[in-house]
Amino acid sequence: MTSVLDLAPAAPVVPVVVIEDAADAVPLARALVAGGLPLIEVTLRTPAALDAIRAIGAEVPEAVVGAGTVVSAAGVANAAGAGARFLVSPGWTDGLLDAMRGSGVPFLPGVSTTSEVVALLERGVTDMKFFPAQAAGGVPYLRSLSGPLPQARFCPTGGVSLASAPAYLALPNVACVGGTWMLPAGALAARDWARVESLAREAAALAH
Repeated sequence: MTSVLDLAPAAPVVPVVVIEDAADAVPLARALVAGGLPLIEVTLRTPAALDAIRAIGAEVPEAVVGAGTVVSAAGVANAAGAGARFLVSPGWTDGLLDAMRGSGVPFLPGVSTTSEVVALLERGVTDMKFFPAQAAGGVPYLRSLSGPLPQARFCPTGGVSLASAPAYLALPNVACVGGTWMLPAGALAARDWARVESLAREAAALAH
């Protein structure tokens, strides 16, 4: 199965999107793609999320749209049914891991401790979301994991900013970062897609 971290290797940042109105999904996705961020995680935190995933998949072929905040087998099924091309969870259990594997969709389970990383490696999973990144130890924590667990690769998400992203991306075990800073609330409320595109372009220019 293709890894989530290999879906868009040229994009160092995965926008983590909360969509309240499904009508905003397509113009928002187009702005992110135009800015150079084609891998888009739509979180399953709102009633509009599944419709947003369907709309982006149907109308923005350049985007690779996935579902975030996947926390149950039902969430896995709903996201896959909506056309999500990857799944991201904030944490994992054996049941959730089985459901994600069974979906046939690339997935990124969340971890925040060394024991969780080792448990996933034991199950043959090497690519993980590190969440909540800043609160769970940030760059120093991930740097410490690279020595004993070099086979694990991470997408740190949670509190990552334009200022802190380069330090994460410089780590050998970080493939990309997830963030929301290119989606400021004011720009979304005003439907200022040009502003989103500009911030996405700035994020896409970060060196890996």
